[in-house]
Amino acid sequence: MIFNIEERLSDSPFVEWIWRAQTEHPGTLNSIAASQWEMVVTRYQGKATITVRGPETKATSIPVTIVGAEFFGIIFKHSTVMPYLPSGTLVDGAVDLPDASSKSFWLNGSAWQFPDYENADTFISRLMQKEILVYDPIVDSALRGESQELSPRSIQRRFLQTTGLTHGSIRQIERARYATTLLNGGFSIFDTVHQAGYADQPHLTRALKRFIGKTPIQIINKTESEQMSLLFKTEPFR
Repeated sequence: MIFNIEERLSDSPFVEWIWRAQTEHPGTLNSIAASQWEMVVTRYQGKATITVRGPETKATSIPVTIVGAEFFGIIFKHSTVMPYLPSGTLVDGAVDLPDASSKSFWLNGSAWQFPDYENADTFISRLMQKEILVYDPIVDSALRGESQELSPRSIQRRFLQTTGLTHGSIRQIERARYATTLLNGGFSIFDTVHQAGYADQPHLTRALKRFIGKTPIQIINKTESEQMSLLFKTEPFR
């Protein structure tokens, strides 16, 4: 394994998942598509960097050459937005926030201490209090399939502003991730097609090659040496 990964839920309604990892061996990381944005703190040889990563719309292979680097990440819910740096500007991209000191960084005109895995919830609460993180109820309701007063076009614009993606794109990414959890859990390809709502096996294969970077057979047989990035979703958006 390239990374030793630990993960947990958060007490914050703004957050989907919290994780940390350390590189143990060089290799290639299969970074799968992700429909949410995240903040990642990297620590290596006494230096810390914090990066805001946008949604990823396709799988990519990333060479890992540094051993001993430590990573800690906060994955935010689709309805969470940072107006200072919205997800729409970071799709398939990332930006490092500037250092304020060896122990802090600049965010929205203020210096913040680098958070860690243990105090992540406190860090998130402070961001919420300062309204650096805000909640978009329209996106949350639409993802749950609830009726809306806004027109479909207005909802679509809101989706793009908040998440950087369309509702359809989020649904496709999450369905591919869900299908991968099924295959990893022992489901057959046939059962995965029907459980995840694909039209047929070629439809499933095309989606997984695009969003996961592997075919169903490769996922089942685990024949590839690449380690897959964090996969935590258990249910698709309908």
